[in-house]
Amino acid sequence: MIGIWNSGLRDEDPNAASEIREAAAELEELGYAAIWLGASPGVRHALPLLEATSRIVVATGILNIWEHDAAEVAAQQAGLAKDHPGRFLLGLGASHSAIVKDYRKPYSAMVEFLDRLDAAGSPKADRVLAALGPRMLALSRDRAAGAHPYLITPEHTAKARAILGTGPLLAPEVKVVLDTDPERARTTARGRLAAYLGLPNYTGNLLRLGFTEDDFRDGGSDRLVDATFAWGGMDVIRERVAAHREAGADQVVLQVVTARGEALPRAQWRELAAGLELRKR
Repeated sequence: MIGIWNSGLRDEDPNAASEIREAAAELEELGYAAIWLGASPGVRHALPLLEATSRIVVATGILNIWEHDAAEVAAQQAGLAKDHPGRFLLGLGASHSAIVKDYRKPYSAMVEFLDRLDAAGSPKADRVLAALGPRMLALSRDRAAGAHPYLITPEHTAKARAILGTGPLLAPEVKVVLDTDPERARTTARGRLAAYLGLPNYTGNLLRLGFTEDDFRDGGSDRLVDATFAWGGMDVIRERVAAHREAGADQVVLQVVTARGEALPRAQWRELAAGLELRKR
């Protein structure tokens, strides 16, 4: 299965509502299995996309647990489950100390949030965690339906699958730059990567994967860019998707990154769908 990760689909500008609904319907028609809403969405941001479609799953990728009350999240989730059964997936994450005021131990905070969700009746089977390290991955296995790792490599996917075991969903996010020019493609990738290199949750995970502090300088080394971005033509994209699948991914979630930073890169979504032959699946 192939999903799409995108933050532009949660735009709250009324002038963008029509195009967002149209884009969501097209993603479903193109054969994508899921839409993962980026930029720390709430449950409510999934509703317009669910209403505009009939089959595709809509997931939060991810809901920031510091910004929401668990009981309210559970109530909103129950409403979506009633009106759109089996089509909403609650992706949860503990965000980053550089973003969240009064940040504290993310693992403990996630456990507490899950406890409150359980008490409010939110089903374990309808949520996944944004997990990178071994403890959070194990929590994804034990207290959720699986994991949605971000900014990772196929090697991480293999490690995650080993911790999750068979059964739990593993849906890694993979950044894609559809550009065959190496210098231009890497420049585009660094434009997105640089912001993440100031966040210890990501850099710590990359260090565990064998990268070094040198790889984080100047927007990221070629080695780091090439490992965390699939850039090039469709042959490269297919190879990277295959690598994650072989490593144990159930769903590969593609985030299209463009030089111009389009909010809704619909032309690239069409190119990926055709190149990956999604309508034949």
